[in-house]
Amino acid sequence: MRIADSDELKFSSSLLSFKGTTQALLEACHQEDAPNSEIARLIQTDSVLCSYLIRLANVSNQATHVVTSLSEAVSLVGIPVIKQLTIGFSLVDQFRSGSVNGFDYQEFWSHSLLMALAMQELGKTARICAQDELFACGLMARIGCLALATTHPDKYATLIKQKQNSSISLATLEQQYLQTDHNELTATLLSDFGLPKILVEAVYYHEIPAESGFSEGSYPFQLVNLIYLAKQIADFGLASESERTVRISELMLLSGKIGLDTESFGNLIDQIIQEWHACGKILQVKTIKLPSFHNMISASVPYLEMTTSDAPWKVLLVEDDPFGLETAEEVLADMLGYTVFSATNGKQALSLAMDIMPHIIVTDWAMPVMDGLALTRALRTTAWGQNMYIIMLTGYEDDKKIVEAFEAGVNDYVTKPVNVPAFRARLHAAWHYRKLQEAWERDQLHLKRFAAELAVTNQKLKHDALTDMLTGIPNRRAGMKALTGAWNSANRSGQSIAVMLIDIDHFKKINDTYGHAIGDKVLKEVATSIRNITRKGEIFCRIGGEEFLMICPNGCTDAKSAFPLAERLRQHVKMQEINIDETRIQISISIGIALKDAAMKSDEQLVKAADRALYAAKNSGRDRVYLAIENQLISSNFY
Repeated sequence: MRIADSDELKFSSSLLSFKGTTQALLEACHQEDAPNSEIARLIQTDSVLCSYLIRLANVSNQATHVVTSLSEAVSLVGIPVIKQLTIGFSLVDQFRSGSVNGFDYQEFWSHSLLMALAMQELGKTARICAQDELFACGLMARIGCLALATTHPDKYATLIKQKQNSSISLATLEQQYLQTDHNELTATLLSDFGLPKILVEAVYYHEIPAESGFSEGSYPFQLVNLIYLAKQIADFGLASESERTVRISELMLLSGKIGLDTESFGNLIDQIIQEWHACGKILQVKTIKLPSFHNMISASVPYLEMTTSDAPWKVLLVEDDPFGLETAEEVLADMLGYTVFSATNGKQALSLAMDIMPHIIVTDWAMPVMDGLALTRALRTTAWGQNMYIIMLTGYEDDKKIVEAFEAGVNDYVTKPVNVPAFRARLHAAWHYRKLQEAWERDQLHLKRFAAELAVTNQKLKHDALTDMLTGIPNRRAGMKALTGAWNSANRSGQSIAVMLIDIDHFKKINDTYGHAIGDKVLKEVATSIRNITRKGEIFCRIGGEEFLMICPNGCTDAKSAFPLAERLRQHVKMQEINIDETRIQISISIGIALKDAAMKSDEQLVKAADRALYAAKNSGRDRVYLAIENQLISSNFY
């Protein structure tokens, strides 16, 4: 991620100049010993911030009582979030309007507020970050646009005009005109505002998450995709009705990636929109009234107006009387615009129907070679003829004959001589019938595809549920399940079992020095390295962060057999140098071992013993192996 340098940021200084109550509140937030009562007193002078803070405290509060005290709200929300909200709300108030032609300031803040609320609600579902922090982050996620528009009004107005007639991204145009873009500027401003580095990185990449380089399943990967989804929701909320229809399918696809079904996601969207309206009133930001998400989904599929193609409908007209043929063709082709194919008997019509697959067949009853009734029966015996709509032309008015026709498979009939208005009405009914039939067939096809996709998805979910997405090895759930199985097996057989807890030394320093993306790659490299030397029967998994678990069901009965295995792992990792791009990183690991003994009542106690041994290894300088046995902690150095 490239952050704009100081020269590029000179023009944004106006955004960082806060005055009056805002400045006093920010200074109080910076003071470590500032009492909550003083901060609450300053907040009281800002009715907007005061109202929202009370609302936020009650939304976030897990207690049963309603928060009415501002001091209590300050305590619940926390100083860092109050600082971020103060900056965000100050910017909303300061830049409600401006001089840039084409830059809709109200729409910008409306979109920002909706994105903030979407991030907050998605944060509750995903549980990967503090909701309050996500709100402040979302409110300012595109603040770079405002900064560039405010400080370069003429150039930005030209840029906006060009964007309206171009498919080039906004960031690309900004680079062309201003040699920086809103993502770079936003990242720098958010850093200056005190937002955590991990959030700043995610915001920088949120418009195109694929360019972040974050490993799938990692914390930064989840965060950047959460912000991307929040932006899509905000784009959706402010889109025109026709644009919303197009965006719905993409939203549904994205919702599936965070494990939400249609109903749950629809309820989430409705809740976000409801909050948008409520918070919009507090911040004096315009919002748009939208139907429920369920209604929008229903409206996006107007079945009766959909056709399989733009081509005219095909009608097969079967008539041996030239005058009747001419009359029917006139109605079908000239008046209704159908493409008409004709045959003079049922046998000819049956052959032609196989070739053209008509939507509707209009056939006379009495014909030579094969009459209309025989044609109908023949069509209904075939799979391809089952769905054709058949209208019988007949001079018969006898009820028994009419019943016979319907029993043969006729859908409708018209008596001769043909009454043109009645004939057109019958054809219109046939059109509606076929439309409904196509919609049903389309739904069936979608259901079949969905069922197939669901089967594949279920298999993937089963795999994903037991696999660590970052490293590709079994996750904590799979590891604990395997451990329980190994424990029970050891109890039945009387054999021993050993577990090792493996921790990467100084991993936090790696993240802080090189960034989370490099940290993720280190985790993958270490996991792959250990997995490659894991012996048959041993189970290796990641149980969280930089910690791994190895289960050794057989072969480790005492310290003499356990230490060599652990030392082999430790030395194998230490001897490897991890090269990532031009970065070379030397890694070491600490290992804690525990052996099952008679005093242990559960596999949980076995893991706790290994954890004590790991703690001893790290406490004694790291890059060590310790064994917990009979309430003793022994270093491999003694063996």
